[in-house]
Amino acid sequence: MGGGSQKKALRFIDLFCGLGGFHQALDSLGHRCVFASEIDPELADLYYKNFGLRPHGDIRFVEPQEIPAHDVLCAGFPCQNYSKAGDQLGLDCPKWGDLVTYIIKILNHHQPRMLIMENVPNLMRHEDGETWKEIRRKLIKAGYDVSESKLSPDMFGVPQTRERAFIVGHRKGLAHFAWPKGTASPNLSIRTILEKKPVEARYLEPHFIEYLKCWQSLINALPKDEPLPTWPIWAMEFGASYPYTSRTPHSRKYRKMGACAGAFGRSLSRLPKDKLLEALPPYAREKSKHFPEWKIEFIRKNREFYRKHQAIIDAWLPRVQNFPPSFQKLEWNCKDGSRNIWSYVIQFRASGIRVKSPRRAPSLVAMSSSQVPVVAWERRYLTVKECSHLQSMGRLKHLPNSKSAAFKALGNAVNVTVVKQIAKSLFKADIQIVQRPIRQRRSMRYELADAA
Repeated sequence: MGGGSQKKALRFIDLFCGLGGFHQALDSLGHRCVFASEIDPELADLYYKNFGLRPHGDIRFVEPQEIPAHDVLCAGFPCQNYSKAGDQLGLDCPKWGDLVTYIIKILNHHQPRMLIMENVPNLMRHEDGETWKEIRRKLIKAGYDVSESKLSPDMFGVPQTRERAFIVGHRKGLAHFAWPKGTASPNLSIRTILEKKPVEARYLEPHFIEYLKCWQSLINALPKDEPLPTWPIWAMEFGASYPYTSRTPHSRKYRKMGACAGAFGRSLSRLPKDKLLEALPPYAREKSKHFPEWKIEFIRKNREFYRKHQAIIDAWLPRVQNFPPSFQKLEWNCKDGSRNIWSYVIQFRASGIRVKSPRRAPSLVAMSSSQVPVVAWERRYLTVKECSHLQSMGRLKHLPNSKSAAFKALGNAVNVTVVKQIAKSLFKADIQIVQRPIRQRRSMRYELADAA
């Protein structure tokens, strides 16, 4: 069975279970879920429909002794307090920060042989790595040898780039454990998970098509023998000359800027403070003494780009000026590819319009419907079913009824293929650990017989 040759099915628990990615992965290896917890009632109902096991609610209200004995603890604990997109309060988060403590309580009470946990990559970097060091220390104190790594579905043949931090632990050591080393196929393509003319597909609204047409017109006008910028193009910087290298406009108290230009080259001369603020790009209004280095670099590159191609850009610029600020930015993540925006995968993000290779879908996150990747050549968003395939959850019969809830749940889910590969490697190591004492006893008998 699981891992290749376990004689007896392992018992596992599925904490913060969501759509049941851990359940699908371990169940497919022949193992049995004996307990699950999920705070969202709708997801708990779906879990019951899909797996026949009713999850308990908030794990903070479940005593460890109420949980059945188990061999493996699985936990994709909430990531909002570690994610770059969240408040990054970590273990100090009043809502979620104590959840690791409840995991440790269960580990101390039941002492399962193994654990598999998942979170966002930023968990390892949060507070300069101190948050992960503290969690690691707690796991070791609970009796586990621990190892961590970052893995993505595209390493194992799934056309999605979605790096996540995974943690494994074993009470008898990880000497026999090795992280799975996937190698992405050169033929990887998002086209392999696309449905043909899906009835439920949501197509791009006219204004989104206009955003893309506008940017394509700029791409068409630029010299064909020059590569497109690999850094984000910020149209508001075209014509701007406000100070940015040594101090921010805020730290200057917006003084002596009358001779400067704001977004799209708008003059700042004789503007009162409130109007001057409005004339600056939103990202230039931050209340700090200095801009971060990455922002200074992006501003510099955009201004240089404008000076080099001013005639082309000035003819194009009026088309983009009335777009929402997010869509006045373009991130071209397709080096050395076609210059046709309609042949790529698109994501409309707060940071800009992101153009990605069709080989891999962008990372599915707990997203709103507007952030769902767009299949540009079909001028439509990915469907719920297609996103479930990107999370290797195609076997699930039941998903949330509303599209927004389904996309959010899939964005929060663990990828089944990745978990399955990790579990196989961990369970293989477990077999070797369990068998080692038997081999040692046999060796001792032979040595005693030889001595006699």
